[in-house]
Amino acid sequence: MDFLMSGLAACGACLFTNPLEVVKTRMQLQGELQSPGTYQRHYKNVFHAFITIGKVDGLAALQKGLAPALLYQFLMNGIRLGTYGLVEAGGYLHTAEGTVNPALSAATGALAGITGAYLGSPIYMVKTHLQAQAASEIAVGYQYKHQGMFQALTDIAQKHGLVGLWRGAMGCLPRVFVGSSTQLCTFSSTKDFMTQWEIFPPQSWKLTLVASMVSSIAVVLAMTPFDVVSTRLYNQPTDAQGKGLMYRGILDVLLQTARTEGIFGMYKGIGASYFRLGPHTILSLFFWDQLRILYYTYIK
Repeated sequence: MDFLMSGLAACGACLFTNPLEVVKTRMQLQGELQSPGTYQRHYKNVFHAFITIGKVDGLAALQKGLAPALLYQFLMNGIRLGTYGLVEAGGYLHTAEGTVNPALSAATGALAGITGAYLGSPIYMVKTHLQAQAASEIAVGYQYKHQGMFQALTDIAQKHGLVGLWRGAMGCLPRVFVGSSTQLCTFSSTKDFMTQWEIFPPQSWKLTLVASMVSSIAVVLAMTPFDVVSTRLYNQPTDAQGKGLMYRGILDVLLQTARTEGIFGMYKGIGASYFRLGPHTILSLFFWDQLRILYYTYIK
């Protein structure tokens, strides 16, 4: 039941945050491996990106990749939050005094996140391709010509086999490792701290909301550079064997980006990342925690 509740909570959040994921993806690909000031900036900031995409591609384009986004969130977060919830409910993350152990919490969140992200990697790759697709006048990054999620998965599998479906999967692992461990550790620790100080009642929705907000800030700061790496690894063009033509791996993305775009290139789209990850983190953790409270209080 924990896995189902976790997946549904993440999907509920995804419905509202997917347009921000579209904006974030395009801003991270904008000016890829080009020096600042040498390329046309189609998307000047988050708000300008929304207006530009809606005007040129149409309002429906702001929900591009929604199907794979929902499937990925259900799979990845169902495994991640579900596993973490079971471990936490079993009391394995607490010290002898009953407080949350930050190291155990971070490690559990990271391992659960990596498992979910690796299994869902093909879906995330297709989501990235679909969200990057745009009209030629505002296109950034390599443009795949997928017609939909199933067509994309079938086409990639036929051309490159199972290896092709998991291309770039290693790039998503540091992203999820850092993001998941930071998110769940800060969320649990903040709740634990506020409970000890009796700032809110133990099962108050306010407690969940504040802990989710604190977690969202920490996640974005820690995760954005790895998110840029993941997006670029997934979206790069490939040769006939399915090998990336722009990057050899995670370290190569970091080095090339820092050399051509400067260190701030690794934080491209951080505004969009917060507007996307912030609400998503808050909503998914809030729904997840509230569903668990209802289940363990009134059903189980």
